[in-house]
Amino acid sequence: MGQCGITSSKTVLVFLNLIFWAAAGILCYVGAYVFITYDDYDHFFEDVYTLIPAVVIIAVGALLFIIGLIGCCATIRESRCGLATFVVILMLVFVTEVVVVVLGYVYRAKVEDEVNHSIQKVYDEYNGTNTDAPSRAIDYVQRQLHCCGITNYSDWKNTRWFKESRNNSVPLSCCKPNMNNCTGSLSRPGDLYPEGCEALVVKKLKEIMMYVIWAALTFAAIQMLGMLCACVVLCRRSRDPAYELLITGTGLD
Repeated sequence: MGQCGITSSKTVLVFLNLIFWAAAGILCYVGAYVFITYDDYDHFFEDVYTLIPAVVIIAVGALLFIIGLIGCCATIRESRCGLATFVVILMLVFVTEVVVVVLGYVYRAKVEDEVNHSIQKVYDEYNGTNTDAPSRAIDYVQRQLHCCGITNYSDWKNTRWFKESRNNSVPLSCCKPNMNNCTGSLSRPGDLYPEGCEALVVKKLKEIMMYVIWAALTFAAIQMLGMLCACVVLCRRSRDPAYELLITGTGLD
């Protein structure tokens, strides 16, 4: 019965190491996604420390690839030193992922205050040209999130761009996509997105943080199982060096 448990632990451990390789790619993808999305919304969120969880999760993804390689070799060869190293590294990565989860929740809680502090400034800097970064950011967000203004399209009346243009209209990025003749005129509010961007930007940034948090939690749970299996194999190896080798399937005399 004990031998069956050891063999099962080794088999599961090899399978988990293959999952670690897949996890490495997924974590790097999640981290890269956060970076790319942050670049689109960085004018609305000035705290660059928000990217710390993304940086850490990319580093963890790269480390998981190495861990998978060490784990596979150590499990198949049943190296006591290799398995011990595997468990220690997994434990360190597990702690790191817990830190990522904590940081994710901390920065997720700060999103609303950061956006509220920055968004009015960004709208005040809008000048309607593609060469201006704040203008590109606002037009991108309004088209992507289907919104207009901060709380609604009437907020544009308080902007410098609206007062200087004097045409009683908002940017074309406020126009609904099915309105072919939309000019952004406030005299035709039905052509414009009714919802403001502030709440939607906050929602989007919080969703991004949740991707990081859930990715870290999921793979932390998998790593717990990996540590458990490695410890079972390692303890059996310490007590009885003559147990069955996974690579040959035969015991040592």
